[in-house]
Order: sequence, then C-alpha cells, then structure tokens
Amino acid sequence: MRYKVFGKHTGLRVSELVLGTANFGLAWGGHGATPDEARRIFDTYANAGGNFIDSANGYQDGQSEELVGDLLVGRRDQFVLSSKFAVKTDANSGILVTGNSRQAMVASVEASLKRLKTDRIDLYWAHVDDGVTPLEEIVRGFDDLVRAGKILYAGLSNFPAWRVARAATIAELRGSIPIAGIQVEHSLVQRATEQDLISASQALGLGVVAYSPMGGGVLTGKYRNNNGENRRDEAWGGAGFQPENSPQRTAIIDTLIEVANEAEVSPGEIAIAWVAAKGSLPIIGPRTLAHLDSNLAAAKVVLSPEQIARLDQVSAIPRGYPYTVLDEPRIKDLITGGMYDRIDAPLDPVA
Repeated sequence: MRYKVFGKHTGLRVSELVLGTANFGLAWGGHGATPDEARRIFDTYANAGGNFIDSANGYQDGQSEELVGDLLVGRRDQFVLSSKFAVKTDANSGILVTGNSRQAMVASVEASLKRLKTDRIDLYWAHVDDGVTPLEEIVRGFDDLVRAGKILYAGLSNFPAWRVARAATIAELRGSIPIAGIQVEHSLVQRATEQDLISASQALGLGVVAYSPMGGGVLTGKYRNNNGENRRDEAWGGAGFQPENSPQRTAIIDTLIEVANEAEVSPGEIAIAWVAAKGSLPIIGPRTLAHLDSNLAAAKVVLSPEQIARLDQVSAIPRGYPYTVLDEPRIKDLITGGMYDRIDAPLDPVA
C-alpha cells in the first residue's frame, strides 16, 4: 500500500485506504463483525500496510471504539487513529453530550479515550453539523483539546462547504490548530460532494476522506442477485445505502461492470479505485475478511484515462446555481474579454 500526506496543513503520512470500523461489533441488530473477525480484519489490513483507522463514538453503541482499543494494545504508535463526536453513543446519551458544543466535545473525547484505551486521538472529527453551534466555539474547542494533548488534528464530517470554509478561515486568522480535513460521502452514485465540498477542500488545502465509496454496496452489483445476503438497505436503518432507483444509476452499474470485466477485477474494486483517482482517501468498511480482501485489491487497480472518462460521463450530475451562470460560455467570454480559451488557469481551485 502507498501513503499520502494528509492535506496541506499536516505532515501526517496515511495509507491510501482507510479502515472504517463501523462494522466492528454487533450492537446494531447483529449486523457487524464479532471480536474475532474484527481482529482478523484489523491484522490483515495492518499487514497490507494500512495505518489509518476510522471510528466514532456512536458506531455499534460504542463497541467499535472498545474493539479498536483492544486491537491497538502494544502497537498504538503504528496507526493514525481517528474518531468522532456529535451523535449519540447509546440510548443513555442525552442532550448535553450530543451536538457540536464544547461541552459535548469534551465529554465525548474523554469517553472515547477510555473506550479506545489511549491517551490521545490523532484525528478528531465533528461527525455531523448540528446547525447551531458557532464555528468559533468548535474551532476553539478543537484548539483546547490539542493544547491539552487529547487530540493532535481536527476535521469536519458532513458539514456544508460554506461552514467548512468559515471554520478553516477562523482557525487560520486566530492561529488555532488548522482544520486538517473533511470527511464526506463520495461515490459514483453520490457526486454532489464535488460541486463545492471537494473543490473547497482543494483550495483550502484540506485532506479528503470519502465514506461509502461503493454506495453502501450497490456498486458491487451484488444486490442485483438474490443471494440472501443481509443488505445495507435492510441494516443500520438503511444508512449509507444508495439504491439502484433510477435509469442513470442502472447505467452507472452497467458501465462499472463493463470496466470491471475489462480490467478483470470486481466492480467494487473499480468503484473504490475511481474515488481514489479523484484524490480522496476511500474508507473501506468490511464486515468480513473476504470483504476486506476484495477492498484491499482496489489499491492495485489503475484506471485508464478513458475508463475514468467513461465513468465520469455516465455518473455526471447537473451543476446547480451559480455554476449554471459561471459555466455558460457567454459569461466566460464576458469576464475574460473574449480570451477564455487562451488563459492557462491554475490546476487547483483558488480560495
């Protein structure tokens, strides 16, 4: 496995595939991995060179963090450990320990550190934007946790692009710990992320971690066959599952299978490789060792420019306003004095 430097605000070297541990545990109606299977998955990922672990206080009602803590014993410094706060851990989580407030942040990090059996979390994410906590409070809270040695880096997951940009700017102007990255859903069946979130992260130098690169499993093509496997739309309350519910999604899966047949790999491997080719770090969330083996194989897949273009074309979605104006040739001509096609623009978006 190869390694990437995480964003432009850290020197953190992370593996190209992230191990998501939402399936570690059986609290969510039995849909997950036993402790023994979780250990096999973790050890195989580590032996393949993986070093980036993604967990959260709410995964499997806290069981995920507990299992990860057990698995890290004796090798903690070999991994970048990330976790999250903002959502309920279990049925006992109340109003004061959820959301993005500093109170929830402090209570959550202390509880997570105990479950993870460690003195620090390397990358701490606000899991979901609560829509009410000022970004000044979130940025200051992260900074305080860094100064206290509880966390090393901070990031935002499932936040709108404008809030990500404001948080990054506040941190920069105040000399606080920078926002290191974002975590977003990104796949061939969820490309809305590209309109603002990914372009904003590129302009701001943030690392991008992408969850559900296989659309909750639909991009494996396996749900077209009635194989009796417990589907993601039937487990976890359907969280993260993108159904094949439109002619475009059918065409996406058809094209994915065609490309996979050409490359002699599985459709899931192509789906993960496509996300990686866009510059994100895909999270793989295997429930079994067999799932992991297939996911890890994606690191060896190199898509040709023609294959990427084909997948891009079939999965393209319309860009909304203001891009309906900004992408119009007449407007481009007006703002460049008729010289648009003669200007060499920067490769990365400009903040």
